[in-house]
Amino acid sequence: MTSFTFAVFDMDEVLYDYEHPVRLQLLEDLTGRTQAEIHEAVWGGPHENLAEMGQPDSAEGCLAQFADLLGYPIDFDTWADIRRQMMRPRLDVLDMVRRLAEQTDVALLTNNGMLLKEALPVCAPEVLEIFGGKSHVSAEFQARKPDPGVFLRICARYGHDPMRTLFVDDREENIEGAQTAGLTAHLYRSPTGLETFLRECGFSPK
Repeated sequence: MTSFTFAVFDMDEVLYDYEHPVRLQLLEDLTGRTQAEIHEAVWGGPHENLAEMGQPDSAEGCLAQFADLLGYPIDFDTWADIRRQMMRPRLDVLDMVRRLAEQTDVALLTNNGMLLKEALPVCAPEVLEIFGGKSHVSAEFQARKPDPGVFLRICARYGHDPMRTLFVDDREENIEGAQTAGLTAHLYRSPTGLETFLRECGFSPK
């Protein structure tokens, strides 16, 4: 028996491998710019964090900003395919979450902008299979992890008490933000550790 009614999961480095160097190589091949130039132009400033907070507030706006920073007229299909190629599903973890979804309410919360939200069917179809409409990017809440507010907002959206909510992420600062909001949080390091955590919380992940 468990007292928890809701479980929220991060995406990159929890449910999927996340290989930024693969993305940089693909963008270098596409644009002819060096990986160092691309990284500095796109990720070296405040734009990524602002996009994760909903600025811009649409997939179209995010794509236009990305193309401007990249200095290349990238289209949505190319962007989404590059994002897909840099990810690898962690099938054992996804299976645990799939099993958990049979026992409690679950949602996804990833620090990303609205462009990634639009691209989920291409780059993370497993997420939509498991979480459905509860597959969220932080931009939808106008805040990003580790801000405690983003955790409170996702709990409020689905009517769950933060004190009865679990959260799983691979970053310590995000775990601390979730705990400040009242959630019970697990710092992901391995499938075995996640399984142990879920069992201690009263679930049967396998």
